[in-house]
Amino acid sequence: MDAINKAELDVAERRVDPFLMSVLKSRFEAIVREMTLVVMRASRSAVIKNARDFSCAILTYDHKLVSVEDALPIHVMSMDMATRPLTELFDDITQGDIFLNNCPYTGGTHHADLIMTMPVFHEGEPLFWVVALSHHADTGAPVPSTYLPFAKNIFEEGMHFPCVRVAQNYQEKKDILRIGTMRNRVPDMWLGDVRAQIGACRTGERRIGELFTRYGRDTIMGFVEDWFDYGARCAKAAIAKLPAGSYSYETRHDPVPGVADEGIPVRLTIHVDPVKGEIVVDARDNIDNVPGGLNLSENTATGSCRIGVFNNLDESIPHNEGAKSQIKVLLREGSVVGKPKYPVGTSVATTNVNDRLMIAGNCVFSRMGAPYGQAESGSHLPAGVGVISGEDPFKNGKSYVNQVFVGYAGGGARHGYDGWLTYCGPANAGLIQLDSVEVDESMYPIVIERRGVLPGSQGFGEFEGAPATGGVFYPLDHDMTIVYAADGTSFPPRGVLGGGDGKESESIKVRGGDRIVLPAFSEETIEDGAKIEFTACGGGGYGDPLKREPRRVVATVNRGWLSREDAETVYGVALMDAAEPGLLMVDEARTAELRASRR
Repeated sequence: MDAINKAELDVAERRVDPFLMSVLKSRFEAIVREMTLVVMRASRSAVIKNARDFSCAILTYDHKLVSVEDALPIHVMSMDMATRPLTELFDDITQGDIFLNNCPYTGGTHHADLIMTMPVFHEGEPLFWVVALSHHADTGAPVPSTYLPFAKNIFEEGMHFPCVRVAQNYQEKKDILRIGTMRNRVPDMWLGDVRAQIGACRTGERRIGELFTRYGRDTIMGFVEDWFDYGARCAKAAIAKLPAGSYSYETRHDPVPGVADEGIPVRLTIHVDPVKGEIVVDARDNIDNVPGGLNLSENTATGSCRIGVFNNLDESIPHNEGAKSQIKVLLREGSVVGKPKYPVGTSVATTNVNDRLMIAGNCVFSRMGAPYGQAESGSHLPAGVGVISGEDPFKNGKSYVNQVFVGYAGGGARHGYDGWLTYCGPANAGLIQLDSVEVDESMYPIVIERRGVLPGSQGFGEFEGAPATGGVFYPLDHDMTIVYAADGTSFPPRGVLGGGDGKESESIKVRGGDRIVLPAFSEETIEDGAKIEFTACGGGGYGDPLKREPRRVVATVNRGWLSREDAETVYGVALMDAAEPGLLMVDEARTAELRASRR
C-alpha cells in the first residue's frame, strides 16, 4: 500500500472530523482548567492555594486518562490507579456520588494527597471520572507534618480513607467528614479544602454534561478514541527517533538514620525499541522496603517511571492514555521503589526517593550521549519547604500547620538549556509556586528575613545547572516546630557528560551568636529568638564547561550568579570592563589563549 492510500485509510478510520477533534481537545482542557481554578480559589490552606500543590484530571469510566492541564508531574501519569479500585469495591455507583481516596494501598499516592473522584453519567450510563487531587496541610499524623521519614508503617501516619464515599445524591456524608475533622489539627481549613475539591468535581461533571448536550454521546466518545490513537502515534514517532538499546543509571538518596543508614540507591534501566515505538522502564533492581516513610507507593513509582521518559520526549506529545501506553513499567513487590508491602510507611512517597527515581529517569537518557538526557536536579524538602506548626500568639494561641515554600531546589541542565531556577524537584518540575513573602507573613506568625540565589552554587558545564536558593526565616513571639527531610545534603545533584555537581543542601539553626548544623532529616523546635537558615540544592551541569559559549558565561557573571574568578578558572573565559559601568564583557583574545592552553 503506498503512502497516499495509507493516509486515506487513516482519514477513513477517524471517528470525528480532525477540526472537531482539535475543538474537543481544547474543550476538555478548558474543563480541567476550570476545575483547577475552583480548587485554587476556594481552598484555604497555603500549600494548595498559594503553592498550588494539587492537580485535576478527566478519565474515562474504564480508567483511561483523557486530559490533564497544568498538573504536577507526580500526579499526571498514574491517576487511573486511584480510580480503578472504585469499580472493584463498589457495585452501586450512581450519579451524584463522590469518593475520597488517599490510601497508597488502594491506589493513592501518599496519605497527604486526598484524591476526590466523581463519576459522570449520561442518560444513566457512567462514561467519565472527574478527579481533583489536593495535598492537605494536615492529616492527623502523630507529628505535625505530612512527611514522616521515620514512620515505619501506616499506623504511624495520618488518617487513610481507602476509597470512601463522601457524597451521595450530591449530598455530603457528614459522618465521614466528621471523622476527618476530628483527626485534624486545623479542621476548618481541612474541611474547606475538601469542599473546594468537591466543588471542582461538580464543576467538571456539569461541564462534561454540557458537551454531551451539544455534541452527543457518539461524537464525544469517538473523539476520546481518536485522541488516544493520536497520543499513541505521537509517542511511537518520538521513540522511533531514539537510539535502540538498554541504558542504566543509578543515583542515591541520602542516609536516614535508623531507616537507611547507608542511603537508598535508586537504579533504573530502560529498554528502547524504536521499531515498536516502545520503551520499557525496569525498576525491579532496587532494595527491599525500608522501615520508614520513604517507600514509594505503586502509584508514585509507576507514574514517575513514565514521567522520566516523557521528560526526554518531544513536549508536544499529549499526556493521555494513548501516549502512556507506549511506556511499560516493571516494578517489584516489596521494594522501596515498587509496590509496597503492607503495612510499610509511604508518607514521603511523593518526594524524596520518588524524586531520585525521576532523576534517574531524566538522567538515564544521557547514557545515549549528547544531546540526550539531562543532569541531576535538586530534590525536595529542604527546610525552605518544611512543614511549620505552632500556636499563633496573635490569634489567641490558635494552632496552625502548613507547608511553606520559601525556597527550593534548582533544576539540572540539559543539552541546549541551563537548569530551571524555581524547579523545586522533579515531582513538581517548576509547577509548585514560590510563596509570596507578604502572604506567608500575613497568614502565619513568621518573618522571612531573606531568600535568594547563592552565587557559584550551580553545577558548571556547557549548560549550567540552576544555582541553589538559600534563606532565613523565624517565628514571632512563640516557639515554632519545623519538620523537613533535606535530601541532597550527603549526595548533592551530579552533573553528566562532564558537567559539575550542584551545591548540597544545608540546614542550620541560628541562635544568638551560634550556628548549629542540624540533621538533614529532623523535627526541630525553633525557639522564640532563634532562626532557621537553609540552603536548597543547586542543579547539576551538562557537558564540558570549556564548551560553554563565552557570551553565556559573561551573562551569568553580570547576573551575579558566577564570580569573575570562576569564569576564568572553570570556563576559561577572561573578562574585562564593558562600556556600560558595572558590566563586564568577554576578552576575546585572552579567552582564546586560555581555552587553547587547556585543550
